Amino acid sequence: MARADRLERMDNRRADLETDYRAALVEALKATAAGQWGLFGHTQDKQHKAKAAPTLSALTEMAEEIDDLRDQLDMEPFALHREFLAARGPVQSHAVGEPKQAQAWLDRLAGED
Repeated sequence: MARADRLERMDNRRADLETDYRAALVEALKATAAGQWGLFGHTQDKQHKAKAAPTLSALTEMAEEIDDLRDQLDMEPFALHREFLAARGPVQSHAVGEPKQAQAWLDRLAGED
C-alpha cells in the first residue's frame, strides 16, 4: 500500500507541475503576443534574450522535474515542453514574427482545453 500511495503522490505532483508549466507558458506567450520578443529565440538582440532568460530557465526547470517524475512513473516524456523547444531558434527572414507565433500557440492551447 505504501508503494501505491507514493506513486499516487508522485502522479499528483506531476499533474500539478504540468498545470503550473502550462500556466507559466501561457503567461509568457501572452507577453510575447503583446510584443515582447525573446521567448522563441528568433532575434539575436541581447536585451530580448536577457529578458526571456528567467522565463525560459523556469520553464526548463519545471519540465526537467516533470520528465523525472514521468520517467519514474513509466510515462512518455513531457510533450508540451519538447514541442516548445522545437519551435524555438533562428528562423528564415520571411518567417512569422514571435508575436504571431505566440498567438498561434495560444490559439492552439485554448483549443486543447
